[in-house]
Amino acid sequence: MAVTLFVLSAEPRSGATLTSLGIVSALAARTARVAFFKPVAEADETGTDPDIRLLLEHFGLDQTLESAFALDRGKAALLTSSGRRDEFLECVASAHAALAASHDVVVCEAGAVRDGGGMEFELGLELAGALGASVVAVVSGLGRDADRTAEAARLAEGLVAEKNLTLAALAVNRVAESDAAAVSQSLSGASAFSGPPPPVWVIPEDPRLSRPSLAEIAAHLSARILWGADRLDVQAGETVVAAMSAGNFLSYVRPECLVVTPGDRADIILAVLAARMSGAFPHPAGLALTGGIAPAATIGALLGDWADIPMPVLLVDTPTYPTLRRLESLASRLRPEEPRRVQAALGHFESRVDAASIQALCSPARTDAIPGLVFEQSIIARARGLRKTIVFPEGGEDRVLRAAEQVLARGIARVIILGDVDDIRRRAAALGLDIAAAQVFDPAGYPDREAFAQTLFTLRRDKGLTLEAARELLADKTYFGTMLVYKGLADGMVSGATTTTADTIRPALQFIRTRPGFSIVSSVFFMCLKDRVLVYGDCAVNPNPTAAELAEIAVASAQTAARFGIAPRVAMLSYSTGASGKGPGVDKVREAVELAKKRIPDIPVEGPIQYDAAIDPATAAEKMPGSLVAGRATVFVFPDLDTGNTTYKAVQRSSGAAAMGPVLQGLRKPVNDLSRGCTVRDIVYTAAVTVIQAGQDGGEAS
Repeated sequence: MAVTLFVLSAEPRSGATLTSLGIVSALAARTARVAFFKPVAEADETGTDPDIRLLLEHFGLDQTLESAFALDRGKAALLTSSGRRDEFLECVASAHAALAASHDVVVCEAGAVRDGGGMEFELGLELAGALGASVVAVVSGLGRDADRTAEAARLAEGLVAEKNLTLAALAVNRVAESDAAAVSQSLSGASAFSGPPPPVWVIPEDPRLSRPSLAEIAAHLSARILWGADRLDVQAGETVVAAMSAGNFLSYVRPECLVVTPGDRADIILAVLAARMSGAFPHPAGLALTGGIAPAATIGALLGDWADIPMPVLLVDTPTYPTLRRLESLASRLRPEEPRRVQAALGHFESRVDAASIQALCSPARTDAIPGLVFEQSIIARARGLRKTIVFPEGGEDRVLRAAEQVLARGIARVIILGDVDDIRRRAAALGLDIAAAQVFDPAGYPDREAFAQTLFTLRRDKGLTLEAARELLADKTYFGTMLVYKGLADGMVSGATTTTADTIRPALQFIRTRPGFSIVSSVFFMCLKDRVLVYGDCAVNPNPTAAELAEIAVASAQTAARFGIAPRVAMLSYSTGASGKGPGVDKVREAVELAKKRIPDIPVEGPIQYDAAIDPATAAEKMPGSLVAGRATVFVFPDLDTGNTTYKAVQRSSGAAAMGPVLQGLRKPVNDLSRGCTVRDIVYTAAVTVIQAGQDGGEAS
């Protein structure tokens, strides 16, 4: 029977969605059979509920949009206000039961029943009881001191106790940072429940989560976007009205502010854009032009040739004062269209709430097969606890900067970014990214660059490298980043967004070198399917390995699988199974199997074996009965690069599996390669994998 956690707010805007997001993240690291449910859906301009879209899309939950709610707000309001409360409860319970039947855990978030407010706490408690759910009560500390916040939390706790419901946890959000310790202390004593008190999660207010994005502002004001449509994910802080001359107004500009001014104020428009590009003034987030007055044609012509307008410029039909009044009613919320903000929210929640305390609420069963979703979330969770430093040498690439922000926000790693410092800071500001916690420097001006050159010269002079050539090589950011890893100033490197695999690996081979017992670097892809994770090697590095090299790939891939929580059962693939086939290719695999078994005698290795016999139990029973690997393989070693690369891409595209990699193995310290078509998400997960590799065996990579 599924466990249901009912996230119930005591008041509007208390952070229920943040709480749901954090709970699902923690539980998805334990079981893929997690579902999200809102009894009442609240459609936005897309016609769907943004909270439902957010949870389902971000975590790839195995359910449809329609399964995630019982009825819309109009129908809910009609039923509850017309004396048909039982019909309302029955409708919700039926939809919940259908979802719970195919999941281990259902995280339920109480939504709004009537316009302008959340589901009444009493109604929410009644609904939680009808669903047999445990309650996660959410209370806001916004606008309250520590004593009043603790009092509100105790009141909510008492109401849950009065209904004889189980209080799974008490989430106290939006608390002033200065009050967090006092609130925790006040709530650490006796509770309204007998037995051990429920956990209390005190989560301070984070301005990044409450500030609206320019996309939200544009939608709320029904604005037209004149320029900067690709930067609407930037968040705005305070609103500043420009009603004086440009020279006087500039002293009122604040960091990340939204400037509101009539559309005919050409002087203000140009001054704000100039401030956005200047290092002498704080950077505004956006500009809202009021009164429905578009800039004069001459101003439009001037800006029309500006290839990179540095921020969104909105045109609003209403005059300035009504526009300001409308902005006051804007309540920002997390949306799936703003992944960097979602990552910041998760990082903030995870920094305050131990995932184990959430997982203990449900203790979902684990199986030998790790579902893809579980694996992906567990990678992030494991990386967060290791506190490693990752260097990104490709600081000139926007995808890398976006990924670096997410890595920092989630607490996955400390970050070093290489490149032109001024350019990186300027582009990060233009993109609305917060990378202040990253170390950013240009190798050309690095104070120890000469010492690095001496080190490289010493390591490679027997290969004919001169000191001058070493200096020239270190002008290459990949070489420089690899040297940071060699020197221990970074724990690992992630590169390849704009660099070839060969150029990424070459410096690592030259002076980081391979681990003892390994003569080559190889790679694996983690193939994250819905019900399991498979390890494919080598699909990226070695074109035609010898039998000895193939055995090394099998050993390294098995060790990588084990280090990432996947029980290794190694299938060494061929076009033939067992002793039936003959020929150079089959003989090579057969020899590699014997070599691999000698090196890893405690890990089952089978081969030659065909793919169908390795993965399908029915086929295995016919072709290789009694095998410990056939039909149950988790690690698939391909005989050559053609086969491996073709197969991983075919499986990825035909099954919808996420392919995480290539993950390089065999090096003394981790350096990982990216596809040049990689997404921001790919870079983030590769960074997390690199962190985990760096945390193994005192820093030696798998």
